[in-house]
Amino acid sequence: MLEIVVSLVFGEVLHKEYVTPGMVRIVFGGEELTAFETTGTGDEYLRLHFPVPATGKFVLPAEDPDAPRGWRYPEGEEPSPCQPYTVRRFDSETSCMTIDFVVHEGGIASDWAQKAEIGDKLAIGESRGLYEPPADARWQVFVADATGLPALGRLIEQLPAGMSAKAIVEVVDESHKQQITSSADVEFIWLVGSGNGVAPSKLPDAVRAMNLPTELGYVGVAGESTMLRDIRKYLRHELKLPGEQYKVIGYWTYKAEVWNAKYEALDESVRAALDAAWESDRDEEEIRDEVEKTLESAGL
Repeated sequence: MLEIVVSLVFGEVLHKEYVTPGMVRIVFGGEELTAFETTGTGDEYLRLHFPVPATGKFVLPAEDPDAPRGWRYPEGEEPSPCQPYTVRRFDSETSCMTIDFVVHEGGIASDWAQKAEIGDKLAIGESRGLYEPPADARWQVFVADATGLPALGRLIEQLPAGMSAKAIVEVVDESHKQQITSSADVEFIWLVGSGNGVAPSKLPDAVRAMNLPTELGYVGVAGESTMLRDIRKYLRHELKLPGEQYKVIGYWTYKAEVWNAKYEALDESVRAALDAAWESDRDEEEIRDEVEKTLESAGL
């Protein structure tokens, strides 16, 4: 008999509030979260496992050393949907975890969060973080749409005094702006009514319009994956920033079902080449160059 993966713990809804009309905040607690090990990084993320919509039950992965990923779901059962989410805050003293959910129509996570009640539970996986600026960075720039706002908020709150930073955030409506405090010197630029699936994003043009300081710094970008390619190309190939001075992370894909259908329709040799690229031990940014070029050639 398979055992549930030991890294999963259950969190129970303790508090729920709407930070803005576009973001609902849920605080999880419970005895099992005392075993959660936080990375402490501002963009800390993990996988949330939701109840199966049709039954309300959890069908969770189990350890299986013979499976390709070291785990598998029980046969004959619909698995619990799971999605990666940012940890907006984790209080190590109380073991309470705060997660912000973007409010939108459709989607397992957003639907669950909007309907969540005190006492409801989710299964929570192990976390990791990708944010790693140079230790002697003199300035930082954060760029995000609504999905990247929780990570951006935590990153800015954790900046040290004396750090110079800029935040460019794209939201659907004026009412979706958030108040974020920091000990650092932070300039906020809010782009309203664009991106986020409602209109073409203005983030690429906003990034190109910046005059970055000549001192050592760091640029962190998060949002819709296809839109971010242009920003990454600008940072890597036009500004020629070294890889350790930027990180561009796709959090979601516009019209994902259409994109996924096109991907599945790719020739098997093309998909095999993409898989082989990611599995190689080459420089990550070189791999991304190759992958993005291949996807764009295929209309993706």
